[in-house]
Amino acid sequence: MSRLPIGILLAAGQSRRFGSHKVLHPLTDNTPMLLLAAQKLVTVLPESITVINPSLLSYATQLERLGMRVVVNEQAERGMGNSIACGVGASQTATAWLIALADMPYIKTETIRQLANKLKHGAAMVAPVIGQQRGHPVGFQQCFKDALLALNDDVGARHILADNKDQLELLPTSDMGVIVDIDRLSDIA
Repeated sequence: MSRLPIGILLAAGQSRRFGSHKVLHPLTDNTPMLLLAAQKLVTVLPESITVINPSLLSYATQLERLGMRVVVNEQAERGMGNSIACGVGASQTATAWLIALADMPYIKTETIRQLANKLKHGAAMVAPVIGQQRGHPVGFQQCFKDALLALNDDVGARHILADNKDQLELLPTSDMGVIVDIDRLSDIA
């Protein structure tokens, strides 16, 4: 295996707990969370996709300037699983996918690179782990394409990981960004 996986950045969530569209909240250098997470992913995986909901269409040009391909999930309200299926459906010939979340913008590019390399060299599934806690992004080989395309709920790929835990390769890391998920405004502090 020699090709890098396709990065899929999920940014189609509804931000109900945050109170406003959280991926647009400014972080480092006043850059919105969405663009910060996209920049990190596309730096490592130049063939990356951002899955957005229709309300983020005004950011499509900025994402494309970063090098991202933008896919609009017209059924984003169906949940994360539906957005994963949307991203995988737009890149079905990929050898593998590394699925990242736009509300986790603090993941280091080196961690993304290490996960991508594990997929590139044949790991069936890969995820970072810090202590005993599994984090994101999570990667899947092409053999999981049908299962990923069948997702259509708000739990993402959790059951695919659980059903195939013997194939999941964990990457130990000290990168706290793999577990820092921003759901509420208070999470930013």
